[in-house]
Amino acid sequence: MEPTTSKTEPGPTSGKASKTAKAQKPAKKEKTPKATAPKKEKSPRELIESPVVFAFRLSAADRTRIHGAAGAAGATKFVRSAALAAATGDQKTFDALIAQAKSNLK
Repeated sequence: MEPTTSKTEPGPTSGKASKTAKAQKPAKKEKTPKATAPKKEKSPRELIESPVVFAFRLSAADRTRIHGAAGAAGATKFVRSAALAAATGDQKTFDALIAQAKSNLK
């Protein structure tokens, strides 16, 4: 279905009337700068270009031990950091994770 448009004649056609109509237009308002909202920080998942899942199976007892060593709500980050530190040979990060585990298990 095609849209229908109606063509109507715009008021008087004398040049004098159109000139006065142009003279009576209100002046344009100046644009005021809009307040910009602070940018939302991106989550770690958003920082990764194309995230993939890396999963492994472990016993419930091992899972409990990891959660205890990692502290409240930090098991995934703890395991990811440990795996990457081991894979890259980052002894400093690995030692920091061991210290964190010891303090959480006290």
